Amino acid sequence: MSGIKDEIILRGLKENNLKNVDLNIPKEKIIVFTGLSGSGKSSVVFDTLATESRRQMTLNYPLYVRNQMPRYERPHADLMQNLSPVVVVEQRPIGGNSRSTVGTYMDIDPLIRLLFSRVGNPPIGSATDFSSQSSFGRCPECGGYGEVIAPDLDKLIDYDKSLREYAVKFKPLSPSGWQGQWMMTCGLFDPDKPLKDYSEEKLHLFLYGPREGERAYAPFHTKNGPHNAEWDGLLPRFTRVYINRDISKLKQISQDDVLAVSTHSLCPTCLGSGLNPKVLECKINSLNIAEYDQLELPEMLEELKNIKDPMGKSIAQQAIPYVKQLVDMGLGYLSLSRKMGTLSGGEAQRVKIARHLGSSLNNITYIFDEPSAGLHPEEVDMLIKMLKRIKDQHNTVIVIEHDLSVIKAADEIIEMGPGAGVNGGKVVYQGKLEGLKNSPTATALKHQLKINKNQRGIQSYFTIKRASNNNLKNISVNIPKNVLVSVCGVSGSGKSSLILEAFTKKYPDSITVGHGGIGISNRSTMATYMGIMDDIRAIFSKATGQPAGLFSFNSLGACPVCKGKGVLTPEVAFADPVTIPCEACGGTRYSDEALSYRYQDKNIVEILDLTIDEAINYFKAPKIIKRVHTLKDVGLGYLTLGQTTSSLSGGEIQRLKLASHLQKDGQIYLLDEPSSGLHTEDNEKLLDVFQNLVNRGNSVIIIEHKLDFIAASDWVIELGPEGGKQGGQIIFEGTPEEMVNAETLTARWLKDGVRRHSGRTV
Repeated sequence: MSGIKDEIILRGLKENNLKNVDLNIPKEKIIVFTGLSGSGKSSVVFDTLATESRRQMTLNYPLYVRNQMPRYERPHADLMQNLSPVVVVEQRPIGGNSRSTVGTYMDIDPLIRLLFSRVGNPPIGSATDFSSQSSFGRCPECGGYGEVIAPDLDKLIDYDKSLREYAVKFKPLSPSGWQGQWMMTCGLFDPDKPLKDYSEEKLHLFLYGPREGERAYAPFHTKNGPHNAEWDGLLPRFTRVYINRDISKLKQISQDDVLAVSTHSLCPTCLGSGLNPKVLECKINSLNIAEYDQLELPEMLEELKNIKDPMGKSIAQQAIPYVKQLVDMGLGYLSLSRKMGTLSGGEAQRVKIARHLGSSLNNITYIFDEPSAGLHPEEVDMLIKMLKRIKDQHNTVIVIEHDLSVIKAADEIIEMGPGAGVNGGKVVYQGKLEGLKNSPTATALKHQLKINKNQRGIQSYFTIKRASNNNLKNISVNIPKNVLVSVCGVSGSGKSSLILEAFTKKYPDSITVGHGGIGISNRSTMATYMGIMDDIRAIFSKATGQPAGLFSFNSLGACPVCKGKGVLTPEVAFADPVTIPCEACGGTRYSDEALSYRYQDKNIVEILDLTIDEAINYFKAPKIIKRVHTLKDVGLGYLTLGQTTSSLSGGEIQRLKLASHLQKDGQIYLLDEPSSGLHTEDNEKLLDVFQNLVNRGNSVIIIEHKLDFIAASDWVIELGPEGGKQGGQIIFEGTPEEMVNAETLTARWLKDGVRRHSGRTV
């Protein structure tokens, strides 16, 4: 029996676009799944292997426990054997509210609070008392936020306009909301007079409410007649309704909307910690908990190791591995108090990885979805060492990856393809790196780095002066207009702070394509996301004389049995959930009546089954043609109009988001790591899109680590020299040609890329 190989056996995989795939995946190796975006990598790794492992793990629990746990449907496959428990590190951005910090995300904060409650001096009650979210622990002035937020009159009010002309610029208090209507109809204020023409007394009443001891009656008019109400003043109302309550509970408004018309300054009582001054008096070795949270991580390690009290020592020992993990990932410059929302893509990716690596269990399958996303080539080296360390602890490491350095480090490569979508779903190659030939990845590995030697001429510049956002060191920079500019540097060096904060503040008309999700759902399709579904329904309506709603599966046209879902999920009590195609509509989601009407010989389902490439020749409407062309330009021509956004891969979502922004006419495009989730072959298509945008007279600025994009740019700006406090400076400005001769970190990798491909010394 000892001759039997321990490997994961998968047979007849049919999830999404998989075409009856058979695979044997060896254990205790680094296996890299690669292939074009949308070729079926995630369908094998996440939708089949990870889902089945999780499903079988839950079967170990009693039924009453399983009812409280996530439930997984058995993937479409003939056989799945020898799976081990999985740890999944996904690509999706880290969520988190405004209070989420590195300490809370890594679960280190509860241990530090416990430590202070046990050995801090003078002693304070329980561990929860050290939290800014507890009634005792929170600062009485700022409510635990660390900032004092107050309405900013200059942002809230336009004195040159009347109430009817939206003098109040905050939407819920403008005429579009009931409160704005009330101000105009209550009889206290002239709705058509500019605010600057109000008497001093009337303006005071409007802004601050009645003077002390006085009351202002302001009837609120409804269809049932007037109701008694009192006017309290615009600023007191704004403060009461939108600042002194949990904004996240409001449906119509977000925290960002409120902050956009407010000033926020450091709370003078707690100095930004959000904690009650009594809590801050409690110290360990002369440091209070806020000072502890602000230490850089190596300093915190030293403090934790210096604790001598036996109980404190045992608590510190539990926190040390988590802190050490972050330091080992090259994040030593962070502190526990660093807000998760302020981390760069590369920093957030590494924090996410570190969170999963504190375990000493082995024989686990670790699954990483593009762990190199957001990482500088220098940091990818560190990532590879970490993957090897996990493997050496007798674990299996499965990585979905496009980065060539990670692919080269694999023990085994599995390439999916040959194309994407309906043209993918097969195993193109499985084996060692040396055997990889005649496939997109083989071509990518031979791909030559081409330094742009014909840069566009620079006529004028965008100027940023003395930027000090986050870690930026008061920097000034000229960014060329109407060319392709790459902004690079290690993660945390200040790229996002410069471009997505300082630049957008000065040039607010910029079109920004960031990392956020797209709000995917199984009722959202390519056509609805691109805003052309209404036009398609209108065309049908005009051609058939039927209401447009009949051609929507979310409205009149929905199949009466499955209500437009296309599938049924019958109640199966405690068994695994089951999804079956709806027999009434055959999975089309539409009613028989909706399908009986045709436009140009096709019913609505047949039109939604058209690929983007086919749709270009089918429709005549200029708006539809323009938007469909943007999808083709970013390399999504193989997808269908009716494909649900929930079925797209990470790289496809990235390009769909890009296409939706490219349909807008703008002059300045800012793109945050547009190559995320894309194969080298897809990157070339994307570069063509950017070059065409510039050729049409636009300015394109990309934050990017991929050397191909940097090499093809007209101008490069590098920030650094390192991340966090050691970053925030401009260490290079110039052409890619000039960069090859520079001595920065990115220049070294660029030089190495040119040398490797040309076989000569640069």
